[in-house]
Amino acid sequence: MPRTPTAKSKPLDGAVIPVPEEINFDLQLPDPEDSKISEAEFQQQINLAWQVCDRIDLQTDVWRGKILRTVRDREKQLGEDRGMGFLNWLKDREISKSHAYNLIELANSADEMLSEGYLEETDVNQFTKRAFVETAQAAPEVRQMIADTAKQGNKVTRREVRQLSDEWTAMTSDLLPETVREKAANQTIPARYLAPLVKQMEKLPEVHQVSLRDTVEECPDVDTLKQVTAEARYLARYLESATQVQVLANSNLDLETALEEALRLGCLNSTADLVNQAAQMEQLVTKLHATWRRINQLTDRLYVDTGASTPHLRSMLSSLERLSGESIDVTIGDPTGEGWSREIRVKIEDDREDEAPVETGDWE
Repeated sequence: MPRTPTAKSKPLDGAVIPVPEEINFDLQLPDPEDSKISEAEFQQQINLAWQVCDRIDLQTDVWRGKILRTVRDREKQLGEDRGMGFLNWLKDREISKSHAYNLIELANSADEMLSEGYLEETDVNQFTKRAFVETAQAAPEVRQMIADTAKQGNKVTRREVRQLSDEWTAMTSDLLPETVREKAANQTIPARYLAPLVKQMEKLPEVHQVSLRDTVEECPDVDTLKQVTAEARYLARYLESATQVQVLANSNLDLETALEEALRLGCLNSTADLVNQAAQMEQLVTKLHATWRRINQLTDRLYVDTGASTPHLRSMLSSLERLSGESIDVTIGDPTGEGWSREIRVKIEDDREDEAPVETGDWE
């Protein structure tokens, strides 16, 4: 139940905003797309709602997520500075971007759970935050069972949600053989070994699902489940990474045949890791090139703005030439040379040096 607040609360600007004696969870947030609302009025309504949330338990974070979502959508509607207004709003309140989007996810989960009739608003405080989000992501049948537990006044943690989800998956997934589902039903095989397997198998094409299913059916024990789950994970990693590696996509390589050969030799793990590392390397090279271009732009600008009156700044620019030239030199290890060290040299050749790098936005 919500706690009754004290009479007043002070906002950031120093003005006193009254807080209602009885907190109403149905806070009225401004429409982020309403251009008729002035920025001052919009911020005042947002700040009032944010302060009211200081008096509530889990519903505090649900409403904080709704507030953050409203501010974010307002910035999207204005379309200014590529989301910098939202990021500045977070910075003023010392809220990290990741925490903000976690709260928005919590708000989205609440909207889904309440709109579909699984819960009443008074039931929300029976959940931990992670349990609430995972309940919203669970199968409809699992949601209903967990919601019934919450309505009975029982606390719901992430552990209960995962356990119930695992049991439901183990007993209902068509990806598992009937014999295995029966063992899960009579608890001969713990459900916690089956849910990860199903999760990995769902990422695979049907041909691989059938092969893994047959393996489990031949030997339905815990050791086999662990082995097949690992194999499914490597298969999923290989198939996902292989499509992201440009040097593979641009070649005439038969990726499926290469996969079959890796399976035959028992080196699927190493093959999947190799392809995954290749995908990461291409991404790192792309990021390196963009950073290198940016360093060159800033260096050129500072060289124009500086002169003989700034010898130390000029000296700094000269030192950074090891990173801004066509050949990038970096020393790893002991930079003084007294201990172990190694110099790494990378040469960058851009076939379109005159084109500006593509910028990316801040929105998620």
